[in-house]
Amino acid sequence: MKVPFLTKEKAEEIAAKYPTPFHIYDEKGITDNAKKLYAAFSWNSGFKEYFAVKATPNPEILKLLKSVGCGVDCSSYTELLMAKECGFSGDEIMFSSNETPEEEFVLARKLNAVINLDDITHIPFLKKAAGIPKKISLRYNPGGEFSVNNRIMGNPADAKYGLTKAQLFEAVKILKKEGVEEFGLHAFLASNTLGNDYYEELARVLFNAIASITEEYGVKFTFVNLSGGVGVPYRPEQPENDIFVISEGVKKAYEEILAPKGIKPRICTELGRYMLAPYGGLVTRAIHEKHIYKEYIGVDACSANLMRPAMYGAYHHITVLGKENEPCDHTYDVVGSLCENSDKFAVDRALPKINTGDLLFIHDTGAHGFSMGYNYNGRLRSAEILLKPDGTYRLIRRAETPSDYFATLTFLPEFEKYGK
Repeated sequence: MKVPFLTKEKAEEIAAKYPTPFHIYDEKGITDNAKKLYAAFSWNSGFKEYFAVKATPNPEILKLLKSVGCGVDCSSYTELLMAKECGFSGDEIMFSSNETPEEEFVLARKLNAVINLDDITHIPFLKKAAGIPKKISLRYNPGGEFSVNNRIMGNPADAKYGLTKAQLFEAVKILKKEGVEEFGLHAFLASNTLGNDYYEELARVLFNAIASITEEYGVKFTFVNLSGGVGVPYRPEQPENDIFVISEGVKKAYEEILAPKGIKPRICTELGRYMLAPYGGLVTRAIHEKHIYKEYIGVDACSANLMRPAMYGAYHHITVLGKENEPCDHTYDVVGSLCENSDKFAVDRALPKINTGDLLFIHDTGAHGFSMGYNYNGRLRSAEILLKPDGTYRLIRRAETPSDYFATLTFLPEFEKYGK
């Protein structure tokens, strides 16, 4: 059973000031989870979590994570600007992008961020645009299928990211000649994995590559980035990953492959979903009932507030606040207002009887929730709220208004008034 981190009474209190829908985040849950991650990897000197900004690009969330030692993983010019304004610089920023425009490399170099190159052709491109830094990372794509314990986890050969093994060796050779003194290696081979063995298998792929390259070229690898991929249990019946078991698997691979060769890079991660998803929720109010061929509950949120169910058919658990202990003896489609039949938060979901006015808590929206929002149908993105450990709360992003929607049109006379 999934339990919301706020009560109906608290949700109603907040909704009286900031109308639904809104995304809300649990500060204590976020910081406790980050501390647990650092404790798990404490065996590795210099371990660093680079939170994936794309998962939850809110400055207050980034500052909160910074306060417990996290850096940031950025993938665009705007994310780099946000990182800068939040006080991140230098080794606190990992810049992992693909098909990167010149101005993004320029800004990354200005911030002294650690650049993670996605392709061998980016070496001359970066050199011309901003120069080659003394420290650099390379993104590795080993190709083929990636499996763990005979389970196919993904197909790197179909992914647009990273360098082949041959390109990886050639890139190191080129960059060594360009004066690079410190190398890092990065790979992302599977998304939202459940089970504790993914990171160990990924680590073995990366550690073996580092060992081979070091032997071939005598270069120094000072860090290895396991990226993301550690998942969360969106469904109540799914098991939760154990970050301590995961870390022990990585440690085992480290001690078997790298330590005997005297290679001791620091471990980095770029977790987004694991860091934030369970500690965010979308609060929305039931505003309509519809009784046709199926039973529908219409809410004031839509896919503009949470795209994952419409885009992937993703499951997000729903709690009807105040009815947590009532029997789930009704079957509903919970839907939003977009002119798309995919705008559904739940399909044929067993829930308690829902009445107009009830508040629904949609779980696990702390990552890739608000951040994937959009303005189709002229729908406006919601507010974001941070719930403090003492039960107080504060607005960390206001809801959009029509003025925001029309902001790029204010050069037209009929929309000029929205810029005032």
